[in-house]
Amino acid sequence: MFFELTEEQLAVQEAAREFAQKELKPGVIERDSKQEYPTEQVRKMGELGFLGMMVSPEYGGGGMDTMSYVLAMEEISKVDNSCSVIMSVNNSLVCWGIETYGTEAQKAKYLPKLATGEWIGAFCLSEPEAGSDATMQRTTAVDMGDHYVLNGTKNWITNGGTSKLHLVMAQTDPEKGHRGINCFIVETDSEGVAIGAKEDKLGIRSSDTHTIMYTDVKVPKENRIGEDGFGFKFAMKTLSGGRIGIAAQALGIAGGAYELALNYSKEREAFGKAISKHQAIAFKLADMATEIEAAKLMVYRSAWLKDNHMDYDMASSMAKMYASEVAMRHTVEAVQVHGGYGFVKEYHVERLMRDAKITQIYEGTSEIQRVVISRNILKGQLYLPIFRDSMQEQGV
Repeated sequence: MFFELTEEQLAVQEAAREFAQKELKPGVIERDSKQEYPTEQVRKMGELGFLGMMVSPEYGGGGMDTMSYVLAMEEISKVDNSCSVIMSVNNSLVCWGIETYGTEAQKAKYLPKLATGEWIGAFCLSEPEAGSDATMQRTTAVDMGDHYVLNGTKNWITNGGTSKLHLVMAQTDPEKGHRGINCFIVETDSEGVAIGAKEDKLGIRSSDTHTIMYTDVKVPKENRIGEDGFGFKFAMKTLSGGRIGIAAQALGIAGGAYELALNYSKEREAFGKAISKHQAIAFKLADMATEIEAAKLMVYRSAWLKDNHMDYDMASSMAKMYASEVAMRHTVEAVQVHGGYGFVKEYHVERLMRDAKITQIYEGTSEIQRVVISRNILKGQLYLPIFRDSMQEQGV
């Protein structure tokens, strides 16, 4: 097994780290406190290619692999998770969904704008009564021949206030249940689209999360993605890849908190020596480093599986579940290492602790990830020993 990154991947990692440290970190506390959308920072992310990393160059994207995207997400998430969630939704859900399942006309029309950051996209699945159970879509799309008429409400929509394009899941045939769901490309300036107030959140406070209402919105027939009834499958497959992005975000949060705690522990003294020399703190650092490394291997493996066109559904669920719990656990520990200083905004770790919580919730809660994992286990899709063939030959 090889764990060495390519020169291209290392260059992406370094570029993302430099951008995060030099461009994002200086104003991140103020943006978080004021819930101020990072307009200039998002524009720069577009210029640097971070908003369309996996999009084919023919549509204006970077043509990069999932691993490069994960590395960039990880570095940016160490500093500013409002920016990284904007990046994640645009890359993993919107761009990838359109390029993988859209028509050539849809790709040519929308991807160049999305990949460069001229437009930001939103993924509209959750509703007031359809969160973890995505089959319970109340938003409807009535087939009128050459167009659909869309009505309904979506909530918890990341990029809801700034996006120019929405991927909206809606029910077109209730009798078919989830097989009657379709996905539609809806431009935000369409008549009948209304954006609700920005949510006041615990974390990722400068990203814009909104409720969106659709009232008699006319959607051209050519804006449906895939065949009739493909919407639920589209959402599930897209979210499966999106979980790799959120797993990378959680990994970055944990890694950022660990780096801050490690540096602080070397500078802060108590009882005549650096606190890192005290076993109570040294053991915390050891546990943090070990679990973050384990999460990293899971996240990187899920990206590798996706890049090699292998089944990554269970791997992405495992990575997202574990990395998010590591992020929550060790941001709390990072605050503890900082003591009283960890409780104030200046030292960054309290913000990372608040940001960590959402990684256990969005794009599938930890409970839903356990449902996905357990279902796969019960179907017999277990992780097998690496040397399975040779072991069988030996009668093991």
